[in-house]
Amino acid sequence: MYRLLTKSRFKLGLECPNKLFYTKKPEYANQKLEDPFLEALAQGGFQVEELARMEYPDGHLIEGNDWNYDLLVEQTNELLKLENVVIYEPAFKFNNLFIRVDILIKKGNEIELIEVKAKSYDPLDEHLFVGKRGALVGSWKAYLFDVAFQHYVMQQSNPDWIIKSYLMMANKRKEAKIDGLNQLFRISKDSGNRTGIIKKISSIVEIGESVLGRKDITDIVSAIQNGKHRYLPEMDFLESVEILADFYAKDKKLNYPVSFSCKSCEFQCTDEEKERGLKSGFEECWSEQKGLTKKDFSKPMTFEVWNFRKGKKLFENSDKIFLEDLSEDDVEIKPKAGEISSSERQWIQIEKAVQKDNSIYLLKEELREQMDTWKYPLHFIDFETSTVALPFHKGRKPYEQIAFQFSHHTIDESGEIRHASEYICFEAGKFPNFEFIRALRDNLSNDKGTIFKFATHENSIVNAIYQQLSESNESDKEELQKFIQEISHSKSDSTIKWIGERDMVDLCDIVKKYYYNPLTKGSNSIKQVLPAALNSSSFLKEKYSKPIGQINLDSKNFDSNHIWLDIRGGEVVSPYKKLPSLYEGWTEDQLDSTISELEGVDNGGAALTAYGKLQYTDMNDEERLELKKALLKYCELDTLAMVMIYEHFKEITS
Repeated sequence: MYRLLTKSRFKLGLECPNKLFYTKKPEYANQKLEDPFLEALAQGGFQVEELARMEYPDGHLIEGNDWNYDLLVEQTNELLKLENVVIYEPAFKFNNLFIRVDILIKKGNEIELIEVKAKSYDPLDEHLFVGKRGALVGSWKAYLFDVAFQHYVMQQSNPDWIIKSYLMMANKRKEAKIDGLNQLFRISKDSGNRTGIIKKISSIVEIGESVLGRKDITDIVSAIQNGKHRYLPEMDFLESVEILADFYAKDKKLNYPVSFSCKSCEFQCTDEEKERGLKSGFEECWSEQKGLTKKDFSKPMTFEVWNFRKGKKLFENSDKIFLEDLSEDDVEIKPKAGEISSSERQWIQIEKAVQKDNSIYLLKEELREQMDTWKYPLHFIDFETSTVALPFHKGRKPYEQIAFQFSHHTIDESGEIRHASEYICFEAGKFPNFEFIRALRDNLSNDKGTIFKFATHENSIVNAIYQQLSESNESDKEELQKFIQEISHSKSDSTIKWIGERDMVDLCDIVKKYYYNPLTKGSNSIKQVLPAALNSSSFLKEKYSKPIGQINLDSKNFDSNHIWLDIRGGEVVSPYKKLPSLYEGWTEDQLDSTISELEGVDNGGAALTAYGKLQYTDMNDEERLELKKALLKYCELDTLAMVMIYEHFKEITS
């Protein structure tokens, strides 16, 4: 089969031309395949796409035969014979380039190319796409080059056309006029189309007004095509199209230079995948270009250093690939009194990795001093939240924060640990935020104990709810806002400033300032800090290797026989891997009826995905309950993980 460069492959090639060689080859590992979070984003995009089509009614959809490119082009060309026509998903082919456009509007030879994205924009932002210095804004660059590629293929196929290009997205300043806007575009197995969407309305009139808007990017597209803006430094737009298309068609690797950016390459291979016989495109590139051996890949690389902004320059200017190549001068250590500075932390990571020293680095007295300021009972909280392009509720705007779940553990002065409370809103179409904050207040306002979060998310969420309360008619909004001010601090862009008496203590910040565990490999994510702490702590290993019932651990979602730790080959398996799979014990018939396509909820992306599917997917009550139980278990572990880290701190400072 002739290999055509599509717009998705063009975008992939702009990330790194070598990826075009590895993509779609089953022998190479690909970390982006079968990602439930990415799948949810795709389905959210399909919903926005369906709403966008309703703004241009009576269009003709080119559907089916997705891989028969010639037939799709033939169907498109037949419709284009009409003087005026709206087409959804028209197909165009020029040489070995192929595209499909979201929406095309033809009026004679005047054409509107509309690319629909499940992103949001502020129509008042003068520098949305092009910054003050004239360069493309990084977060939009890939989308703008995508449209430029579509425009190019269309123009080459139809030289007499006058084409204007648009991006259509969610407008941050528009409000939903009805409840359940998102639910009017349902995901269903019975849809009969590629997106899985069933529309429950037939016109925009039924929802009052669309929350979408569009931006004219014709001039930006022209500037890209004329070479003013580049994605790959070595080639302008036309060169990149020609070169990527040629190498992809011949199934040849360009051998594009490896760089610091390779740290995010999806074609890396886990040990488990290697055992299954999969190849690593990442390792192939570095072996071919830098002569690295199999043994070299067991050594830590420069881009693994936490927050190491100088690493890119060092790599490019001096080819310092491994941590063993770095010196103190490369890091430029700048101490900070009373805590571990960023540069000190970087050098500690480098030294310990090179020396294969897995001992903990600790500012013991400083950490103990901080812990002495904490007041019992200690409260550990974690939120699960969602943002969506099409609001679930009337009066809400695209991508507003929705707080649908929290978990809450406590430790009293005697050391007793309780899963004190939890909240989850499981009702489709219900706006939960005000009920959520009331439940949180009711469970945190009975004492003056210290409240803990991990990272900045919880503070951001209560700030968002504070603003939503300001715009609401809730009778108790001032009381709720007072509670929010007590447990948080205002964001930097807030017009009202505060620092609460019980401002949440960020355990992640505590880790950064006083504690470094080499087993985290520089990461400060709770998913890395927890297993590192467990593997370093004899106390935690002994305690949590026993059933919950034997260690007097209170739980709302796990039975007394549940054991949190597995130790295999002398190493603790992360408790997140001990979370039960969905649908255990279900019959084949029951499994066939499921629609969520999730295997489990063991990370924040999966939790967001599960909640989204509960809102807009036609699933039965049995499956909904299974997802609810999985969400409750996952969120409970998030706060128990914080408890374990606290216990570890207490152990090492005693």
